[in-house]
Amino acid sequence: MNTAALILELAHGAGFDLVGLAPLAPPPDAGRFEAWLDAGHGADMDWLEKNRARICDPRGLSEAPGTLLVVGMGHSRPASELPGGGRVARYAAGRDYHNRLGKALKRLGKALNREGLLDPGRAGRAMTDAAPLLERSHAEVAGLGFASKAGNLLHPAHGPWFFLGELLLEVPFERLDWVPSPPAGSCGTCTACLDACPTQAIVAPGQVDARLCISYQTIENRGPIPNALRAKLGGWTFGCDVCSEVCPWGSKAPDRSADWGRHEGLELGLVELLGQDPASFGEVWRGSPLQRPKRDGLARNAALALAAHPSERGQQALTEAALGDASPMVREAAAWALAEAHGDEPGTGEVVDATLAGLPQGPLGALLRETRARLVGPTSR
Repeated sequence: MNTAALILELAHGAGFDLVGLAPLAPPPDAGRFEAWLDAGHGADMDWLEKNRARICDPRGLSEAPGTLLVVGMGHSRPASELPGGGRVARYAAGRDYHNRLGKALKRLGKALNREGLLDPGRAGRAMTDAAPLLERSHAEVAGLGFASKAGNLLHPAHGPWFFLGELLLEVPFERLDWVPSPPAGSCGTCTACLDACPTQAIVAPGQVDARLCISYQTIENRGPIPNALRAKLGGWTFGCDVCSEVCPWGSKAPDRSADWGRHEGLELGLVELLGQDPASFGEVWRGSPLQRPKRDGLARNAALALAAHPSERGQQALTEAALGDASPMVREAAAWALAEAHGDEPGTGEVVDATLAGLPQGPLGALLRETRARLVGPTSR
């Protein structure tokens, strides 16, 4: 067995479903990535711009010529709904994949070292989407899948439902004498993902404008979600799976729920998420991807989702948050949701006006004034 075959065998043995090798070199999609950034489609994810050069040419990650051992791990599971309404992306329902993949990759590096496949003491650098890599492009080179019109990677068995990770090996790719065997498949003439996207964020095949993407807005955006998108969120409280759910390639992916578990925090409903304080947020969401938007971001999302799932209990929670939450962003989101779901009910206008009075001058006030005028009549403020 040659070196490449032994590396891939050990990677499969470490629990990875998909494995392949790619040279540490500029990825094929580097030019498209730069055009995407230049078009403003990265929104305010300024770390992408700061790391532009390293993403387009990652050879600086290694002092010597290197190889990327690219791995994939399936995570398909049924849709994940919160009690009383609201949804989170399926990948986020279980344990944080960064921790699991990162630890598995480090163990794999040590195993490769024990087998004498790496230089002594060079166990390889483990990366799980936190390093400056255009990882889907490298994964396609490594043969893990084919690019989709939704901008993700597809595999015939796992569809879009798999995580990616990399182990940087300081071994010249040419020395491994390995040729990838990419899986057969393509999107063909299918446009299901483009047609189904609630916000038309897939602006062209393979191009997603983060400014319109529900996943970006509910996870990465640290400010208010634009009014024009709020009614299109459809109850998504963290992430969005619409483009993956309609993809025919993912319909037969094996259920991997047992492998990842279900985080106990998902037993909370939207009202509880809106009412969490910073201390309980950190305690409840330890080990979960839902930590990413921080307390204020998740509470903002819960407030907006309550507009899609109106109830008497939700109305009360929105009123309390609009008048008393410590975060101006959460207060504004709660007042918007209150106006959206209960704008024709007595007292709503007064709550919105009181919220407006307590907001700092600027974008938040402008958003809420627009909502006030549209849903519960004009205000003089």
